[in-house]
Amino acid sequence: MNKTPTIAPERLNQITAFLAPTSFAGAELFPLAGDASFRRYIRLSKNGQSAMLMDAPPEKEDVRPFVAVAQYLHGAGFSAPFIHAKQEIHGLLLLEDLGDDSFSTVLRNNPAKEKELYASAIDLLAAWHDASLGFSKPSALPLPSYDEALLMREIALFTDWFLPQIVGVDKAAALKDEYLGLWKSILAHAGLASNVWVHRDYHADNLMWLPTRDTHKRVGLLDFQDGVYGDAAYDLVSLLEDARRDVPAQLATEMLERYIAASGVERSRFLSSYAALGAQRNCKIVGIFSRLAVRDGKLHYLNFLPRVWAHLEHDLKHPLMTELKSWMDKNIPKSARGIIEIHPDKRLTA
Repeated sequence: MNKTPTIAPERLNQITAFLAPTSFAGAELFPLAGDASFRRYIRLSKNGQSAMLMDAPPEKEDVRPFVAVAQYLHGAGFSAPFIHAKQEIHGLLLLEDLGDDSFSTVLRNNPAKEKELYASAIDLLAAWHDASLGFSKPSALPLPSYDEALLMREIALFTDWFLPQIVGVDKAAALKDEYLGLWKSILAHAGLASNVWVHRDYHADNLMWLPTRDTHKRVGLLDFQDGVYGDAAYDLVSLLEDARRDVPAQLATEMLERYIAASGVERSRFLSSYAALGAQRNCKIVGIFSRLAVRDGKLHYLNFLPRVWAHLEHDLKHPLMTELKSWMDKNIPKSARGIIEIHPDKRLTA
């Protein structure tokens, strides 16, 4: 095994021991670029074969939800990585390597494939949500429900991390109850369901293009460990209101209609859920990206805020969101709906 400088010696010893009984003992290690979490992925190469090592420090992340969902997805015929070996106590998993062709990568190199890829991702969601296929069963996995309590915890990230940067700590604290009260009313009237499995981070960076596979298996799935049971609209929001890449408005509309036609959902109710969950997700992302900048010094996440705000402003046009739109217009100036200046001491939480 090549000793990679970016891996601490103690951790490298654990990885070496974990791989020793596998066919990847002594493999070369190639760490991949990190993301917003504490885990990382390392590509292994040996004798022309490759695999992916998930390195998740157990004091920071629990790999058991990933294992449970991956095994369930794989068993149901979806392209989640097969788990070759696991050592959950040390946060190490040896996974099938789904390659480098994320939707984002493919579309950078071949924009003409955009409709094909997004249609495949939509068709996969329709298959997940088809009750006759029996995949989405809330009793099948021990996962939480995307209930009001969880939705509200995420919604509060906006006032805890973003709002203090704009209006100061004291005013943000004074505005928080009003903001949360508006959201409680929205959720009460949105008619959200909690009966399908929700990936929760279903976007172009977490979807892999596997064109040699059949039907919905052409879409490889990553980063599903935070899955919950919730409303079908949430993953469509993640896909079509992507924080990291622009999805043309016409394509987004076409894909929404494609899903509605394939799933048979009641159109008006679904679009209400889509608007509510779109605004919820985008408020959450504004809060998370602000937290990553304020608390963790990851300032590059601020570059995504203009796109996220554009999505949020679109969602706020729905009649269900009228009062929240008025609150936003009153308290968040247009100049703050983009890349902001960070003050690390301004926060409502530790």
